[in-house]
Parts: sequence; C-alpha cells; structure tokens
Amino acid sequence: MSDINIRKTGRAGRITLTRPKALNALSYDMCLAIEDAVDEWRDDPEVAVIVLDAEGEKAFCAGGDVAQLYQTGKDDDYGFARRFWADEYRLNNKLHSYPKPVISFMQGFTMGGGVGIGCHGSHRVVGESSKVAMPECGIGLVPDVGGTLLLAQAPGRMGEYLGTTGARMGPADVLHAGFADFFIPEAEWPALIAQLEENGDPFILDKAATPAPSGKLADLQSDVDRLFAGETLKEVTDALAEADSDFATETLKTLRRGSPLSMACTIEMLRNLRGPGIGMVPALQQEYRFTYRAMEHGDFVEGVRAAIIDKDRSPHWQNQGAVPQADVEAMLAPLGDNELKLEENT
Repeated sequence: MSDINIRKTGRAGRITLTRPKALNALSYDMCLAIEDAVDEWRDDPEVAVIVLDAEGEKAFCAGGDVAQLYQTGKDDDYGFARRFWADEYRLNNKLHSYPKPVISFMQGFTMGGGVGIGCHGSHRVVGESSKVAMPECGIGLVPDVGGTLLLAQAPGRMGEYLGTTGARMGPADVLHAGFADFFIPEAEWPALIAQLEENGDPFILDKAATPAPSGKLADLQSDVDRLFAGETLKEVTDALAEADSDFATETLKTLRRGSPLSMACTIEMLRNLRGPGIGMVPALQQEYRFTYRAMEHGDFVEGVRAAIIDKDRSPHWQNQGAVPQADVEAMLAPLGDNELKLEENT
C-alpha cells in the first residue's frame, strides 16, 4: 500500500506512514494494515519491538480521514463509519495492551486518529516540532480512539480543557498532560531507530531523553483546575464568563466555536472515566456509543462540512444554548446489541 510501509528490519517491526501530502491522515485501509501487522508480530520471535513513525516534517498523523466518512453520512449511510470506528478502536485497544514495546516517534501534528496509534504504546517520543491535540469537538465529534482515557488521566481538570477546546500542546505540554514519555531532539531519531532495529532494546530512549523546551500548560494548571471544576458545560462556561482574565476570555471564545453537544458529552465522559478500575475498554465503549450516533443524531456531518468540505467555518450546531442533560444521556446510552465488541486483552 502506497500510504503505509510495513516491514521487518532486524529486531524491529517497522510501520511508517507514507502520505505526507495528506499529513499522514489515517484511512480505513491503513488501520486494517496496521492491525494485521501487529497481530502477525505478536508471537513472532524475530520481532522484539514495534516502531511507528511517519514521512515528512509536518505531521506524524494529523487525524483520521474524515472526508472519507463525510459523504456516506451525508447520504444517510451510517454503516461504513460505524464499522470504521469499531475497527479503529479495536486497533487502539491492541496497541494499548500489546505484550511487546510499541515505540512511536511523533513529529509535527499528531491529532485525533494519530493520537490513537501514537499515544497508547509503551514508549512515546516527541521532538521540537511536535504538536498534539484532540480537536474533535470542533467537528461535532468527541475525543475518541481512546483519547478520553488519556484526557481523564491528565492532571487535575486539564483533560476537560484539552478535550473541549482542542488546544494544541507543544512537547513540554504533551509530557505534562501524559500523552508522551520522552523528549528527544528529532535529529537523533534516525540513529535511535537504527539502534532499535539492531538490538530491539527500548532502554536506549531513556538515555537519549532530555528536558523539553518550556511549555504553557504547567503554568495554567491552577487556572484550569478552578475554571473547569464544574460538572457540566454550562457550569464551565459560566465560570469562564465570570472570571476576569485573558485566559478565561480566550478559552470561552474557543468554546463558543465548538459543538455544544460534543463538548457537553466530553465533560460527562471524562467524569465517568475517573475512578478505580477504569481503563481502555470502558473508554472505547463509551466513545463508540457517541460516534455510533454522531452522524444520525449528532453534529458530525455539519461539523465536517463547515470545517473541511465547504470551509466556511460557520457550522449550524443543533444546540445553541445550554445542552439538556437528556441530550447528553441519549448520546451516551448503551447500544444494546450494537455495543462495541473488543477482543479480550491478552
């Protein structure tokens, strides 16, 4: 497949995304190809580690190929998207629970579906150009691909802030939020990958890691914790409206551009994921309840139209004011026979 290069090199199973002109956006076929590879390498004694990287300087993977989903949703055909999301989430779960080290090198943009393949492995590397975000609320979706688990595990209420605003994180911010493990200058990546191919030893990353350039999230943590303490979107927006700070003003302006239904559901989902015994499978199942309904009952088709197809940046969201709790509960209600079915972790 021209969009992805999968091979074994020495001790490493190598997966390289090769569509840099499309910012390495993840198509359905690419998801299936990655899943086939990790399934094959799981019990292959020649493969000690899996290395995920991408061609081009601009992006590791800027997200899922949502334009591929848009037309089917516009035609009231919801089956393809539901199958895409179910299969993608199965891959995310496999990477999260994989029995061998999974090492990702994430330069440039890593968003949405890119987070799903790059941020659930055991060793996650960022560099100077790295910019990570979960901007789904801006297109009428919610942070998915296991992103809600990462957001729920971020310090304090940082997950609510990142998930509703889609704020882009630089390398230090990515480490602060827990989306990556190592900052390593990008000039060193080729030599490190060559070593991984030779000896399959991920501990070389610990030795190569250096402090990241300063970020902004750590300094914002106390403001975020205070302003995003509310249990609903309305409580959050009310707190932002009453606060007298440039950060609150800019954040409120950002929230007013996103899908109210998506943001309200995101806050509810993160609340549901905090507590003992909560993990990847419950996160993915909850995400799928939303995405299963996103085209038929949510804002996804309109959000993609406004942001990607027509690019008028003027979406007509179905909720213009406060989102009724009944609407949130309807989007996140169990799906019965259609619940997401994931293979048991091994």
